[in-house]
Amino acid sequence: MNERNHNRTVRAEEPLPIDALLPELRQVLEARNSAVLVASPGAGKTTRVPLALLDAPWLQGQRILMLEPRRLAARSAARYMAAALGEQAGGTVGYRVRMDTKVGPNTVIEVITEGVLTRMLQTDQALEGVGLVIFDEFHERHLHGDLGLALCLQTQSVLREDLRLLVMSATLEAEPVAALLGDAPMLVSEGRAYPVETFYAAKPVSGRIEDAAARTVIEAMRQHEGDALVFLPGAGEIRRVEGLLRAAQSSASLSSAASLTIMPLYGALPPEAQDRAVAPTSTPGMRKIVLATSIAESSVTVRGVRIVVDAGLSRVPRFSARTGMARLETVPVSIASADQRRGRAGREAPGSCYRLWTEQAHYQLQPQSDPELLGADLAPLALELAIWGIADPGEDLAWLTKPPAAAYSQAMELLRELEAIDADGKPTAHGREMAELGMHPRLAHMVLQAKKLGLGRLACELAALLSDRDLLRQSRSIDMRLRLDALHGRAAGEQPDEAAVKRIAAEAKEWMRAAGIHDTAPQPGDGCGLLLALAYPDRIAQRRSDGRYLLRSGRGAAIQELQPLSGSAYLAAAELEDSGSDSRIQLAAPITLAELEHDFADQIETETEVKWNRQTESVRARRRLRLGALILKETQLTEADPVLVTEALLSGIAEQGLELLPWTKQARQLQARIALMHTHNSNWPDVSGEALAATLSDWLSPYIGGMRSRNDLSRLSMMTLLESMLTWQERSELDQEVPTHITVPSGSRIPVDYSDPAAPFVAVRLQELFGLQQTPRIAGGKLPLTIHLLSPAQRPVQVTQDLASFWQHAYFEIKKDLKGRYPKHYWPDNPLEAEPTNRAKPRPKN
Repeated sequence: MNERNHNRTVRAEEPLPIDALLPELRQVLEARNSAVLVASPGAGKTTRVPLALLDAPWLQGQRILMLEPRRLAARSAARYMAAALGEQAGGTVGYRVRMDTKVGPNTVIEVITEGVLTRMLQTDQALEGVGLVIFDEFHERHLHGDLGLALCLQTQSVLREDLRLLVMSATLEAEPVAALLGDAPMLVSEGRAYPVETFYAAKPVSGRIEDAAARTVIEAMRQHEGDALVFLPGAGEIRRVEGLLRAAQSSASLSSAASLTIMPLYGALPPEAQDRAVAPTSTPGMRKIVLATSIAESSVTVRGVRIVVDAGLSRVPRFSARTGMARLETVPVSIASADQRRGRAGREAPGSCYRLWTEQAHYQLQPQSDPELLGADLAPLALELAIWGIADPGEDLAWLTKPPAAAYSQAMELLRELEAIDADGKPTAHGREMAELGMHPRLAHMVLQAKKLGLGRLACELAALLSDRDLLRQSRSIDMRLRLDALHGRAAGEQPDEAAVKRIAAEAKEWMRAAGIHDTAPQPGDGCGLLLALAYPDRIAQRRSDGRYLLRSGRGAAIQELQPLSGSAYLAAAELEDSGSDSRIQLAAPITLAELEHDFADQIETETEVKWNRQTESVRARRRLRLGALILKETQLTEADPVLVTEALLSGIAEQGLELLPWTKQARQLQARIALMHTHNSNWPDVSGEALAATLSDWLSPYIGGMRSRNDLSRLSMMTLLESMLTWQERSELDQEVPTHITVPSGSRIPVDYSDPAAPFVAVRLQELFGLQQTPRIAGGKLPLTIHLLSPAQRPVQVTQDLASFWQHAYFEIKKDLKGRYPKHYWPDNPLEAEPTNRAKPRPKN
């Protein structure tokens, strides 16, 4: 054993249920390199297990890393274990969380947050000097916890067979985790829990959940002893409930301020405020109400709590692969989470739990919460895996839940846009720098690019503002520059919370240090829009004529109400609410066209568009500067590629129809004649409207060179175009078999109408057919013509395909009628022997 472990004594404490299981756990980890420990809330696993393994022979002077999902839990656990050794945090037991580290040269147990483990692994994949990694509260299934376990499993498999992994949870289904760890042994400890009486709502809450929560807290505090822990979905609800309870204090419907303190507890609070909320009250007789998010659900014991009021809601991130945007969604808790929350009331004594939902609704809740991996923005995960060397996360790593393919693919696209990875998915030098900063890839890219532009401090301040709650929560303005002004004490109107200003300023300074930025003077907010555009290149927005915006990604966006930024030609949106067809812009800053052209020059594409314009019925050519879906500039071109012009002209004809072409009566007749031949012989060209439209480029392209409008098309000869589809032999056969005219007995040439290929017809005056015994036929005698027999006034009197039958029967009836109406005309008794005429009567013979 290393010298640093000598003379270390754990103070005797009240026995906890986990104590009985510790010897078996030591034996398991002596023999195996993985184990799963399931221990109910209150069993003591978080603080007893690491201390019990301090002198394990296999540790051999190496460190123990214990992962906690939250900073508050990490600090609390480390301080508790250090106190058990009679030390301060930073000695044998230390912690390492974002912006707060207390470790020393003799630290053996490091309690860290999940993101810290990822950074450690990227720095040293073998985790040299680490003997055991403990994943505490793994049932919460945070993204970095899943990632950390997957990476540790690969390290254990490839580099460090001796590295031990212990997964601990209160409500986890252990079998799948044990299987993932190579059929690791499972140990179960029943926790020590005092009885908790559970009260359900008689009916579903109507109205605001805050009102119901405040009423329930007031009633519970009257009926029960001890402090209250109230679970609410977010900081906004906490503030509103706090206001309601303070109003109740003033009206004496709740204990006076002298005997009651109300404390918020959520992730964005300063560490000292969080610590005060979980510590027992120092004043005898003082009762406490802690208004908390799910941060207090596990790992942390809020001392003195006997009452839990649970709104039954949690706020979780949801990433939309459709839009590429994440949003916070308020969802019902799972049964497992509700039980965790209920258990907070029975940690130290019997307690009571008030659930603001009905008992029937309780059994309709999900059994377990969804892993964060299924609903989160996967860009940070994708960057970590690219640096780790993973090409296919689903195949190359062992996961309890695999990353969703669509969201992961979208994350990779964003990383390419941010130049963090190359076309093959390999990390670039820029991408490695981004990962080392420990912030979201968007913000890391912005900070590193801003450093080159001399805007490093401004970028770090923006990154800190965007990583925290809105500094001007009540402001209706979406202008990000106002938040910068508030950070520097220049805000007009709403004054920000001082603690929030200090916290954000401290975080900005920490990131300046991490990025090597040494600017001292505050920088003006003029570059705010450009920096946001660097972080959110897909959310650069261009104003449309109707006042709405078009995003570079192609999505629509809108500003909810009229304000100064509503008239900006271009915006960079930092925060969008994905709702409906248009996203709602919630935070943004203006950016100029000049900035876009200069700083995004390598991403701006020059395209020439040659397109048919339906309004002008002509081909229009224009050159465009395009940034994604945004058209930055557009100019008309008088000259364009002739091939593209021809294609656009053909496209216009296809779009508007063949009627754009200059059809004449003769051309339509020729089309119909060829169509008739095609119906009898499929080897003939198909010249139907559908066929011509489908083969435009084949038969029309050679004749429209240099043309670009309907007016130009009017110069075409459709007769020539149709004839060009026929061979010389087919033209000859067409004239013979399907003539344009027939000569009738009177000597007149009568045009044949082929508009109906199945029944072509001629319209001819009855007297001109005297002597013609049989119906004329075409197509080699295969098809009789339909004859429309006309009166002397050119009106139809009969339609027939059987002329012989007409002469024998119908003629005489028609003759009676027509002779009375046209007495000057020739109406012979025997039409088959009469002389045909195109006059009223035949010419007298000499």
